[in-house]
Amino acid sequence: QLVESGGGSVQTGGSLRLSCAASGYTIGTGCMGWFRQAPGKEREGVAAIYTGAPNTYFGDSVKGRFTIPQDDARNTVYLQMNNLKPEGTALYFCVAGRDYYSDYATCRDNFGSWGRGTQVTVS
Repeated sequence: QLVESGGGSVQTGGSLRLSCAASGYTIGTGCMGWFRQAPGKEREGVAAIYTGAPNTYFGDSVKGRFTIPQDDARNTVYLQMNNLKPEGTALYFCVAGRDYYSDYATCRDNFGSWGRGTQVTVS
């Protein structure tokens, strides 16, 4: 089970840190990431850790502004979002897979667990 928290309303240029607490799943043993979906738009991959190195993926729209730290002791992965823009308004989902893969695309296609999402609104 994945439970997201930390969403809310923030002004343009502000920061938020989303948390994803995992139960029944051990952080650091497989792909983990974040997706978002804005009203009327397709779901978009935002960030992911797809190998144990770790190798990370960031969508073009968030590169340089978002990071995806993890805390193995807390079994939690985060999405640190800086310099937020209005187009960042969306429902953000935490996702997890059972394995690591050599590339993000394979990881993305094998996310088997999804959280219920946390709303982020940027105005």
